[in-house]
Amino acid sequence: MSWIDNNNILLSQKSLDYLWEKQRIISENIANNDTPGYKAKMISFEDELNSNLNTFANRLNPKREDIRQAILESKMRVDVSSEESSRLDGNNVNVDVEEIELARAELQYQYQIYQINDQFSRIRSAIGK
Repeated sequence: MSWIDNNNILLSQKSLDYLWEKQRIISENIANNDTPGYKAKMISFEDELNSNLNTFANRLNPKREDIRQAILESKMRVDVSSEESSRLDGNNVNVDVEEIELARAELQYQYQIYQINDQFSRIRSAIGK
């Protein structure tokens, strides 16, 4: 494993992939707000990632390769919302909630980009520019 291909970068990459897909799904939900019978979709990733990483919570010195494998094995899952619709057309998209989640995902995405840039800045600093 090289200095550029570490678990922090891998986790950031997986997070960015998830947040990109989350924004896409939320945008799809908003675009289908007027589609009769449309059921909102949700995406999850954090729960599986936390579950995979929690297997190392009680170990004093977990191996980097094991942590890497746990990150790699964490997959995104898209589900259709089972929430009841309060609308007569059966559509259960709540645009207000979707817009808040979209803004949250955008901020999280920007933060992840900032974190990656910060990691590379530290590497550049260590090298001495």
